[in-house]
Amino acid sequence: MVDVVAAVATAKGEPFRIEQLQLDEPREDEVLVRIVGTGVCHTDLICRDQWYPVPLPAVLGHEGSGIVERVGSRVRKVKPGDHVVLSFVACGSCRACIQGAPAYCATLYDLNFSGFRPDGSTALHGAGGPIHGHFFGQSSFASHALAFERNVVKVPDDAPLELLGPLGCGIQTGAGAVLNTLHPRAGTSIVVFGVGSVGMAALMAARVAGCTTIIGVDLKPGRLALARELGATHTIDPTTADSVEAIRDITGGGADFSLETTASPTVFRQAVDCLAQRGVCGLIGAAALGTEVSLDMNTVLFGRTVRGVIEGDSVPDIFIPQLVELLRQGRFPLDRLVTEYQLSEINEAAEASLSGAAVKPVLRVPVAGENGLAKPRATAVSAS
Repeated sequence: MVDVVAAVATAKGEPFRIEQLQLDEPREDEVLVRIVGTGVCHTDLICRDQWYPVPLPAVLGHEGSGIVERVGSRVRKVKPGDHVVLSFVACGSCRACIQGAPAYCATLYDLNFSGFRPDGSTALHGAGGPIHGHFFGQSSFASHALAFERNVVKVPDDAPLELLGPLGCGIQTGAGAVLNTLHPRAGTSIVVFGVGSVGMAALMAARVAGCTTIIGVDLKPGRLALARELGATHTIDPTTADSVEAIRDITGGGADFSLETTASPTVFRQAVDCLAQRGVCGLIGAAALGTEVSLDMNTVLFGRTVRGVIEGDSVPDIFIPQLVELLRQGRFPLDRLVTEYQLSEINEAAEASLSGAAVKPVLRVPVAGENGLAKPRATAVSAS
């Protein structure tokens, strides 16, 4: 058993609680990772709040980065000492996985949200009994995580490991929606509704792709200012302008592409309505189960496409290293999005994420011998 410190989601809507737990040693296909940093994602919070019925108590967290400590007997992809990013887990054998689309794995929900290993066991144990884990194959709101060989991605030792965890989910989702799903040609236009961390990643990817009209839509002036610094050619505050009309004016009739990241049915409708004929809207925002939207059928009939996007349509072993290289070249400034917190400050980080005070909170996990006390927070911009 491995002694771990973890943030436990104890009940619906309740604050996370820091607890001492025990974690099983890795099985033959598992990898024990000492977590260095882990992003706080919207999905963590909606699962804590039971929009998706993940069983509680549980250790959530699915944007971990860290250093491999031990590997199972059949693991060949990584070895102790390797720096890794942890991503979502897929079965590797269903039709979608074989076709190179692991984000649409036939067992994606069970593998990532059930709170158990595929055999129904859990590796985390507290004073009161088993704790649900294996969230996205990692449960990285902890000092250590057990991942599967399939969902660890090796990254260069000289990359800023403490910043890289969000590449495992939110950042690869936004960037991948542009680069892997929409495939915009140079010179085209794109609108991103909601410029939180996922939307910012999409804006930066649109700049990499050569889009020449990049529009960010958000309610928060601080985020719109940062969006302009990171590649947006135009920004819209929907409280001061009609978003759809403003987009049509900017683009001369409608956008080639749009992305909806907010999970709001009203905003989703705007993301479709703002498109030019033959335009494509990518839906990223994760709404509560059962949420419905109303669209004008004739708007869609005239050549427009609505496309759901999970995990940026990425193959993490390929796409995450590509993003790391863009970061190292200065073309994908992930550091501009990050505000650092200690693991012990997870509730403060969660509140900052929900309020928009932080674009991408990242929890730093102290190594053995550190006291875990809060340190001066690293952030480049106010998001309010």
